Amino acid sequence: MKSLDLNYREDELGILRLAVENTREAFVTIDQDHKILFFNRAAEELFGFGRKEVLGENLDVLLGEQCIKGHKEAVRRFLEGEKKNLTHDEREITITRKDGKTIPVVFSFSVAQLNGRHYFTAIIRDISELKLCHDRVMRSERLAELGQLVTEIAHEIKNPLVLIGGFTRQLKKVVKDEKSLAKLVVILEEVERLEHLLNELRELYLPKEVDFSVFDVNTLLEELYLLAIDDCKNRNIKIVFESDADEALVEGDREKIKQVFLNLIKNGVEALENGGVLRIESRKHDNYVEILVTDNGPGIPEKHQAKLFSPFFTTKKHGTGLGLSISKRIIDQHPGFSISLDTVKGKGTTFKVTMPLDDSVEQ
Repeated sequence: MKSLDLNYREDELGILRLAVENTREAFVTIDQDHKILFFNRAAEELFGFGRKEVLGENLDVLLGEQCIKGHKEAVRRFLEGEKKNLTHDEREITITRKDGKTIPVVFSFSVAQLNGRHYFTAIIRDISELKLCHDRVMRSERLAELGQLVTEIAHEIKNPLVLIGGFTRQLKKVVKDEKSLAKLVVILEEVERLEHLLNELRELYLPKEVDFSVFDVNTLLEELYLLAIDDCKNRNIKIVFESDADEALVEGDREKIKQVFLNLIKNGVEALENGGVLRIESRKHDNYVEILVTDNGPGIPEKHQAKLFSPFFTTKKHGTGLGLSISKRIIDQHPGFSISLDTVKGKGTTFKVTMPLDDSVEQ
């Protein structure tokens, strides 16, 4: 009978070990001297350390200085009887992986006593996705509130703007004095600028639903190239369009993607104040297409690069700072699409948009 009990206990322990080994939560067991005794597969994935690297080592190898200090203090208080229970504590901390990446986690303790010694097991759960979802929800709520505010403000501003613009155009037809005419032209320009700003604010905070369809991005780029030729010629800019394939079919909202490339071309033109070359290139790969919009202007200072896609950030005299943030928003609305920046001081800037090719039609 004792033999059967022993076999059953070994089987039970084996099942328990396998269950803990294969769970999604990280299990890390230490003794009361903070030496790591158990480190399951999920812990390896979470911390980025192999178990051979940590077993037998002090817990310091996993936790930062501040975390380890708090942990050791909690264990000391428990062992000395100041803190009677650790098992109901659940805390949120940020850990640093072996590769330097930081991850938010929640952890709780279980405590066991064997042969007069205490053993502590931390059960750790990665909450990165939960945090991300929470941030998205909060962002959506803030955008909804801002969208409502923008709607109300735009309504209050647009009507007077329409009146100002209309009366100014009427006056422009009858006023003969050159100085007065020049002032009226300035008023009209400012009215148009404010109307443009209101439209961009609506696009940023009240984006329309994405209307997906399959279209040829190379045809779209050729249309934009032809539209931009005259303006570029007037500004002493040579514009070039090159494609390595006749067709590149993608799935997305054609009008929204058109807006993205219009913004990028406009940025490139404005960067070439003294003339230069603006290149639009389409490079087709096995399952994606890259679109490059490159100018040989002065480049973008490093201190500004991280803010380029932020709303209202601009280095231009009359820019709204919304064009690139709207473009980024549109790209983010398209699964698999991405936009990136490469710039060199004194040599120019390249914006790269990557889009997956549509796989429903053989290309």
